[in-house]
Amino acid sequence: MTWRGPALDEEQRDIFSLMNDLLSGEQPLVDENTETVDQAKGKLVELGLWTLGVDEEHGGSGAPRETVLLVLERLGRLWPALGWASVQAQAALAAIGGDARFSDLADEINAGSLGVAVVDEASAHVRLTTEGGGLKGSIGRVDTASGLPAVVVLGPAGTAHVLRPETLEGAPVERTGLGGARTVSLSVDAKSADIIEVDSQEIRGLLRLGAAAVAAGIAGAAADAAVEYASSRDQFGGPLTGIPVVRQSLQEQAAGATTALTATFGADPYDPVQTAATLAKACDTAIDVAGRALQSHGGYGYLTEYPAERFVRDAVSLRAAADPAGSMLLASRALVGKLPA
Repeated sequence: MTWRGPALDEEQRDIFSLMNDLLSGEQPLVDENTETVDQAKGKLVELGLWTLGVDEEHGGSGAPRETVLLVLERLGRLWPALGWASVQAQAALAAIGGDARFSDLADEINAGSLGVAVVDEASAHVRLTTEGGGLKGSIGRVDTASGLPAVVVLGPAGTAHVLRPETLEGAPVERTGLGGARTVSLSVDAKSADIIEVDSQEIRGLLRLGAAAVAAGIAGAAADAAVEYASSRDQFGGPLTGIPVVRQSLQEQAAGATTALTATFGADPYDPVQTAATLAKACDTAIDVAGRALQSHGGYGYLTEYPAERFVRDAVSLRAAADPAGSMLLASRALVGKLPA
């Protein structure tokens, strides 16, 4: 599998090889088969990749941000649902990892046995009201590749609420892609919700750049699939790659994937404008590149025997899950010095 991002150091090259070896023998997650999803997640946990970026004192591996983004990009190529679930797990542990009240949740999240969603109070998906120290309402969708999850709700000014699974009820939500995401809407009725102090900018940055890396992985895989198909398909006496307009399209696809990945690695994780813009551009690019890759396959692109149609569905579903539009609205307020509304 190709790499179109920044130059890798020795440790990152080892992780790159590890991820390629792991994923080369695996199949994409195309349904909600719990056993299949849990097995795939278990392999990531066993290799220390599930919460790779979490501090060692909080149960992770303490890897640098760039190494984490590398792993997420690789996951985006085959298991984007697990990539997004891992992003949320790492963001949640950044919020609760040092709080003894949540040591049980942190252990389960690190072990992959408990899913966790991180949502923003200001998101259009979130309809919560405070009642007597608790929270009540609904969350439109979460994608955690697990059963009923815990939830961290980011507030507007450096605080967050932590909701345990027993305060939630879930109902399945239909989607187009992200096989294995086990998407649900949540009804919330927490009589008392634990409040914690958090670095909201850090956590939002982790979510946005993590999702952008997964999106870049989808784009990269789609571009590679288009090149592979065009190289092997004969038309007019030779491979499709002999046609200039085909080569131009393939180059544009590769360029889009490269730009999204490079921007993700270069963004300042503490700058809300940069992270929101990077996420929005990466998600849009993934949809555009995947759509072009499908066209490169001709009519075969719509068949499930080829991966092109899955990349389109995954890209669209990831954009819905990561909510780049909501991030851009929050960033626009940060740009002019206003708190989230």
